[in-house]
Amino acid sequence: MKLYIAEKPSLGRAIAAVFPAPQYKENGYIRLANGDVVSWCIGHLLEQAEPEDYNPDFKRWQAAQLPIIPDKWQLKIRKSAAKQLAVIKKLLKQADSIVHAGDPDREGQLLVDEVLAYCGVTGEKLANTQRLLISDLNPPAVKRALTQLKLNKEFVPLSTSALARSRADWLYGLNMTRAYTLQGQKVGYQGVLSVGRVQTPLLGLVVRRDKEIADFVSKPFYQVLAELETEDKQQFSALWQPSAACVPWQDEDGRVLLRALAERVQQKISNQPAVVSKLEHKDGQQSAPLPYSLSALQIDAAKRYGITAQQVLDSCQQLYEKHKLITYPRSDSRYLPNEQLKQATAVCQAIASNDHELASAVAQANTRLVSKAWNDAKVTAHHAIIPTEKRQPLNRLSTTEQRLYQLIARQYLAQFYPAFCYTDSRVELTIAGGCFVAKTRVELSAGWKQLFRNDSEQKRPADSAEQILSRQALPKLQLGQVLSCINTQLLEKQTTPPQAFTDATLLAAMTGISRYVSDEAVRKILRDTDGLGTEATRAGIIELLFKRGYLIRVGKQIQATATGIALINALPAEAVLPDMTARWEAALNAICQREQSYHAFMQPLLLQLTQLVNGAAAICPSVVMAAKKPRWRTNKSATANKSAKQGRYKYKTTAVRKSN
Repeated sequence: MKLYIAEKPSLGRAIAAVFPAPQYKENGYIRLANGDVVSWCIGHLLEQAEPEDYNPDFKRWQAAQLPIIPDKWQLKIRKSAAKQLAVIKKLLKQADSIVHAGDPDREGQLLVDEVLAYCGVTGEKLANTQRLLISDLNPPAVKRALTQLKLNKEFVPLSTSALARSRADWLYGLNMTRAYTLQGQKVGYQGVLSVGRVQTPLLGLVVRRDKEIADFVSKPFYQVLAELETEDKQQFSALWQPSAACVPWQDEDGRVLLRALAERVQQKISNQPAVVSKLEHKDGQQSAPLPYSLSALQIDAAKRYGITAQQVLDSCQQLYEKHKLITYPRSDSRYLPNEQLKQATAVCQAIASNDHELASAVAQANTRLVSKAWNDAKVTAHHAIIPTEKRQPLNRLSTTEQRLYQLIARQYLAQFYPAFCYTDSRVELTIAGGCFVAKTRVELSAGWKQLFRNDSEQKRPADSAEQILSRQALPKLQLGQVLSCINTQLLEKQTTPPQAFTDATLLAAMTGISRYVSDEAVRKILRDTDGLGTEATRAGIIELLFKRGYLIRVGKQIQATATGIALINALPAEAVLPDMTARWEAALNAICQREQSYHAFMQPLLLQLTQLVNGAAAICPSVVMAAKKPRWRTNKSATANKSAKQGRYKYKTTAVRKSN
């Protein structure tokens, strides 16, 4: 008997559906006509044991016990999953062979692997266990996946990486949370001060951004615009480029802060000849944006529709599991396997059938074009999120599901459009010894950009002088040509503070965390392994900070509460900066790639954890006294703080997947 173990019931049913009838539905599994069995987990059936499971004394939080580091790690059965685990354990004993059908990511790999280990599967049966990778629940895709089984042992590094992540998060979160909560209790704070290796640096980003905004002092700066005219009366404008002599009157961004200097330039160039001193024309092209990873989709959905990261994830799970209209959504990849090109025509036809708004876009698509998205070398356990071959009218979906499907479909269709082609022109002019520049871009062919015209027409922030000038039409010019400066403008502008984080920009910060890393060596490491958290966890981490009363939403802005600010101020730099967790993510990825071992990752972590916990004893986080409400806060922060203080806390690290 062959036993298929899926990650969740919906996947189990999708596997069984491609086998012949008759089939027999039993309690927790489906028996196929040939005697094979399809069963399933319900997310994680096992979870990390609690501290008190190792030692009853650990149930009471005491500083003297810290850090708590298990000598031998234990897993325990999730209460809600006990019956299903018993079913799988019984089936494993009966099975002659096993097929691991967890989701195609490191957490999905661990989820089934830990069940096999817990149930005592060893020897030849374990060595011959096969791996089934399914990213599309429609029957044709499931059938294809069943013909491409691999040995499960090839995926051991994925499981090892997930195990290291789970244990490291348990160690760090549990010990740091207990250490700082106990310190808070000394000054009368009754809530739990939750600390985590991803959530806390993320909170730190928001706290620091809020402080930059609060401390920001706006300053005026000045630009000079020259309005130029050719002999045949064609006009355009050019912007002054301050010379090296102006540096003493510029800020770090090169903006001129002295009005008198700009006025002097304005007076000096008025009614003077302008000589074309440099002229450049360069043709260029831009390829279509790659298909979506989960984070890229979440960022675009937040920008365009204001949909939160968690809403995107939840709706995508519905599109994947219930409607079977998209492929596996928890993907960090933006590339596709070359094999997928065979289904391109069928997928495009399904898009046209499902969404009449995109029917004309499908008609103009050329499926013979092969974009850079198709790259086997960049596809690992899973590929980019794309539509499936399933046909279903979109009016059966919720508004959010419709919008997400349309975004995913349009991004996929863009792969079958030619590049956007343009000519960039740049002219430098010398006026009274000063340098003035005009730039413009002329579209030669829209290519894939025609699919995104409505996006560019959406309301956007006021353009800068440089952006406005880049869209002006330049006349035909020649090197050495003399023009006239017929008018000048002095533009007075104000420096602006950094923008408060939104759902979109906070997600972008998590995926591009190297921009916020202070250590140059770490920044270099992160160029290929960039990211705070994983595709599957980022949305949940952001929502967790809201639930714990550390963040609030003010309109579209995300701001830190008084409690969140006080916690960040109490913690050491290692805990609130992204450097440490960035190193973790790089190391966990290295484990996946067989470039680092489990022990090489865990040993330095244990040493650092001991130092951090010992350091906490010297800090007294006066949360209540430090929690002064900043002037830009709303009363929502008080409500959030109250709920956080009243909340009870139990530290869990194992991600529990949703089940059908």
